[in-house]
Formats: sequence, structure tokens, C-alpha cells
Amino acid sequence: MTFNGLKYALIYRKSLIIEQVQKRLSNASIFDSNSKQNIMRTGIIIPCYNEANRLDSKAFKSFILSNDDYHLCFVNDGSSDKTMEVLKSIQTGREDQVSIIDMKKNSGKASAVRSGARYLYNRTDIDYIGFIDADLSTDFNDFTKLVESINSNKDLQIVYGSRGKGNGSIERNPIRMLFSKIIKVFTGMILGLPISDTQCGAKVFTRDIIPVAYNQPFITQWLFDVEIFIRLKNYFGRDQVMNHLYEQPLQRWVHMDDSKLGIRDAVQIPLKLISIWLNYGRLKQLTNFPILNISKASVLNAGADLSRPKAA
Repeated sequence: MTFNGLKYALIYRKSLIIEQVQKRLSNASIFDSNSKQNIMRTGIIIPCYNEANRLDSKAFKSFILSNDDYHLCFVNDGSSDKTMEVLKSIQTGREDQVSIIDMKKNSGKASAVRSGARYLYNRTDIDYIGFIDADLSTDFNDFTKLVESINSNKDLQIVYGSRGKGNGSIERNPIRMLFSKIIKVFTGMILGLPISDTQCGAKVFTRDIIPVAYNQPFITQWLFDVEIFIRLKNYFGRDQVMNHLYEQPLQRWVHMDDSKLGIRDAVQIPLKLISIWLNYGRLKQLTNFPILNISKASVLNAGADLSRPKAA
């Protein structure tokens, strides 16, 4: 073989090696991309109203840094303090994992959670949607266990925390304990379901059930959890609904001071529950409520600028 022939043979062999290496790298990239797409991602709604002094920025940042499969959606419910500043500090540098919905007018917890749910539902990268309180009275450890439970059972549509079951560490204000017992008596009569704790601020839903739970506005702002259970009962039927719900005992729950639920709100609870009972008794159209797509336009009408997550 001549020198030129040897030279061209080496060049050809080199090109074949490069082609094989590139093919392997390409296959590896596709595998990695598919692996990321197959991750079940959970969106957590955190409603906030004047929470600047109670938000544990360090805890939220730490959680999001160590959990790629979670997305935090803060809903600023018309706060008049520096809540937005704190939220932006949490979001900075983590815009792909933290969204902020800035509602210009205070509308209450129910509206804030509903806006967050409808926003996350319109994201194609979210599989489960839940909410927790901004003060982290239920911590991330318990919440992730709720997600594990719903992910392990295909029949479940909602898993919710319970402060009245199990042997977890539960710290409650005595006055709030009294009102919780009152709520439990009334909700038991209204729902007719074996649910111990409707009001725990930690719940997670499958994506498919979001339109059933959140498509319609809520009647009340603090008892919307009861309304959600009624909607699910109407949708699945009384005999089947508990096959799709799971009440999971919390390992830890701590009552935080400066609660947004005042005495005036608390004393109105029985009247509000009666209002729910009367209204849902007449709203026959909620029975067998179909799973509908929530359009982007309807989300924009939820009372907040949801066209784009607010960046710092």
C-alpha cells in the first residue's frame, strides 16, 4: 500500500470511530432526556397572605434544591406586607422550580388555592397537585409521604393528611381543638363519610381530578376542603368515593401563632357549614361532574396574572 493509500485508510477509519462515538453519545442523550420526562412531578401550592414574618425561606430553598421532581407555586393573596419580596428571594435562581402568582386583591385561602391549582393544571410537566400551609405546620417530610402514597396506588385520586389518626406528634391550640371538634360533628352530618380530618392543610390530588375539585368557585374561603369532598362524593358516588380517597396520619403537625383564622371567622363556622349543606343540596349539576380541560383563558379569569410566573 502506498503512503497516500495508507493515509486515506487511516482517515476513513478515524471517521468511522468518530461516527460511532457520536451515535453512542446521541443515544445516551436520548436516554437521559426520556428518563427526565418519565419522572412524576408534583406541584405544591402555598397560599400566602401577609406571611413575610412566618415564611421559612431556608426550608423552602433547601427542599427545592434537593428535590428536582417538585415545583413550588406560591400564591400571594393580596398581601400588604413584604411577602412578595420574600417570595422573590426564594424564587431567584430557581425560576424553573418556583412560580409566583401575584393576586392584587385579597380573596381568601380558597380562591388562592384554586388559582394555584388551575395554573399548575395548565402546565404539562405536572402530574400531581397539592397544597400546604405557608407556615409549614405540616412539614415537607409528611407531604412527600402523601405523594408516595398516591403514586403507589392507581385507584387513589386524593391523599390527605390527618391530625386525628396515628401516633404522630400533634401540637394544637386548645381553642382551635374545640372548633375542630365542632367542625368534625357538622362535617360528619353533611358528608356522611368516614373522614376524620377534612381541614388539614396538606392534600395532594392526581392531575385528572383537578377539574372536578376546582373548576367551580367555592362558596366559603376557610371550609373549601369540605366542598371538595362533597364534589368528589357527587362525582364518584357515595358507595365508591372512599375507594379513591385515603386519609393518612401525619407524623408531625404544629400549630403556629398568628393564624389567619380569627375568632370572628371561627364562630361563623356552623353557619358556613349549613350554607354549604343547603347550597350543595340544590346544585344537582355537580353530580357526575365531567372532567373538562381548563383552558388558559379560564385560568386568566381566576383573579391573578397567570400568563407568566412572576420572576424576581
